[in-house]
Amino acid sequence: MSLRRLYWSALAGQWRGGAVLLLCSLLEGVPAFFSGRLVELSVDRGFAVGDPAAGLGWLALFGLAAVLGAFGARMVWHQLGKVVEPLRDALVTAVVRGVLHNECPPRNQPDSSGVARITQHVEVVRDATAGLLVQARAMLVTTASALAGLLTVAGALVVPVAVPVISALIAFACLLPSLARRQRALTLADEQTAATAGASLAGMRDIVACGAEPIATLAMDDAVDAQANAAIRVARSSALRALVVSLGGFVPLLLALALAPALVGRGELTAGAALGALVYLATTMQPALRGLAATAGTVVLRLLVALRRLAETAELPDIADGTAIPFGTDVRVRELTFGWGASAEPVVRGLDLALRPGEHLAVVGPSGIGKSTLAGLLTGMLTPQAGQVLLGGVPVRDVPAALRHELVALIPQEAYVFAGTVRDNVSLFAPSASDGTLTAAVDAVGAGALLQRLGGLDAEVGHGGGGLSAGEAQLLALARVYAGSAQLVVLDEATSHLDPVSEARAERAFAARGGVLVVIAHRLSSALRADRVLVMDGRETVVGTHADLLTGSARYAELMQAWATPAAGEPAAGATTTSGVGSEPAPGTGGRPLAGSRGTIAGAPSGNGPAISAEGRGAAACGTPSGDGFATTLSPPAGTGSVTAAGAPAAGGSGTAPGPSARPDSAATGSTPRSPSVPRAARVS
Repeated sequence: MSLRRLYWSALAGQWRGGAVLLLCSLLEGVPAFFSGRLVELSVDRGFAVGDPAAGLGWLALFGLAAVLGAFGARMVWHQLGKVVEPLRDALVTAVVRGVLHNECPPRNQPDSSGVARITQHVEVVRDATAGLLVQARAMLVTTASALAGLLTVAGALVVPVAVPVISALIAFACLLPSLARRQRALTLADEQTAATAGASLAGMRDIVACGAEPIATLAMDDAVDAQANAAIRVARSSALRALVVSLGGFVPLLLALALAPALVGRGELTAGAALGALVYLATTMQPALRGLAATAGTVVLRLLVALRRLAETAELPDIADGTAIPFGTDVRVRELTFGWGASAEPVVRGLDLALRPGEHLAVVGPSGIGKSTLAGLLTGMLTPQAGQVLLGGVPVRDVPAALRHELVALIPQEAYVFAGTVRDNVSLFAPSASDGTLTAAVDAVGAGALLQRLGGLDAEVGHGGGGLSAGEAQLLALARVYAGSAQLVVLDEATSHLDPVSEARAERAFAARGGVLVVIAHRLSSALRADRVLVMDGRETVVGTHADLLTGSARYAELMQAWATPAAGEPAAGATTTSGVGSEPAPGTGGRPLAGSRGTIAGAPSGNGPAISAEGRGAAACGTPSGDGFATTLSPPAGTGSVTAAGAPAAGGSGTAPGPSARPDSAATGSTPRSPSVPRAARVS
């Protein structure tokens, strides 16, 4: 549905309130219709014939009509909110939907222009609609009533009055296109100012750290200057519009004053009729015309510009919902190919993969290689350029959206926590779950201590996760999906802010939960816990067990070596440094601190893959984890930089290492892997 159709349908849905507004409008137009006529009667049948009591009586009726009109205007305000607020809610929903479906959203920062559309453009539409329902409606009713009354009182003045009014309206209509262009330019300048300010505020720490304050200030000055210039151009157009409107309002009054004496002298008008005509023109029609033109030039113009701008960013193509019902929850990927653009190099090329319920896959590869893109393809958020992603034997994008949301869940790196209680957050995908089920989900992913610290499920969470660290927000996001019914869960670096122990616990909880688990690895220790590992390396993609990939994938061996080998004088990747008296013991050492000439560097903790320690400069790194059945020993000889890795092949040889093994019935293939290429200094330990 287009935004304009949404606008009119939202208004039409409030037809009862509109009917009440119409009745109030008729009541509000009573004094405009009778004002001149009652003044005429008070003069001709009262004061002019020497009967002031009758004249005062007619004026009293005029006052009563004014009271009825005021009562009608008061009723309008009571009904206004019932019509306008549902319209605003519908527009906000449409804008939020457009922001969420933006194909090129700002990364790692809020969408400031989207916020501007909600806080400015939607409010412009709301206020403009309210203004039309109150002001323009009343002015139209008043103008029509005044013209009708003028026709009954002084028909000879209708034509002279109508000519300047029509001329002014034609001139005003000719000005509307330029007014619309300038108003649109001001709207875009407002958005640009908001986007520039939002980007600067979000990156303020980096701006100060880099000494880029002058550049940020210059960008903000340019945005403000552009906004000011656009506002000045709109003000100039508004001044010209006001001049045209003034001529259309005052010229009819001057013509009536000039023609009335002659008409009275010829007997075509009575003195009371002439005075009544002036009342219609001076106190009713002239203010109504000025107000109507002003409303059309500001309120209507802003309304049209804001609706057009919202339509450009909020309208979504009508996409038919899927109808395919999956049989089971196994995932099969066939010749999957995707690139960000028709001529761009594909980030996923010809991928074949089969995942059965209960299987755990880790996806590893260099940064920016396309791992998150693969997550979007698996969950149906992206459309592949070639190939298919099948869920239960049917294309995942052909599954009805409501059912797909129940079966598939993606947890991104940026954990979304909403204002409300902890229960509101955790039960988002399981609204009917009991408190015991929610608490069990929280405990399963390792957030029990967090729940206790916050004060239970009824504890309040601030806006944007206020009061929570990034890791605590991720724990709540993990518990939310764990409590749901999703059978395909994709963790896209969803544990990046957790310590290795918490990460291992969360991944094991999801692996034991059932269904298919895909982990976009933040740490390579995730690969040691998985049944199989998918290595993404641009053109070449390979799938296998950890042990097989150490011997069959040069890229995987290099990644493992880089992750496990500490640089000279630095701890290993993901390591925790302890030294001196009172230092904590390294995990997996039974509580005994590891000795070292320059402190102890503990790598992955117990149960989280290889525990790594290094003693002194260039010393060996070793450790045996508990629970994963895999140990890595790295001991680069002095001066050679060589390493020793369990399962790493020696030059001209091969090796094996204990570790997770693939299920025999869940084979998967990628594109042809590289030939194994391991540094010459590497040897099997």
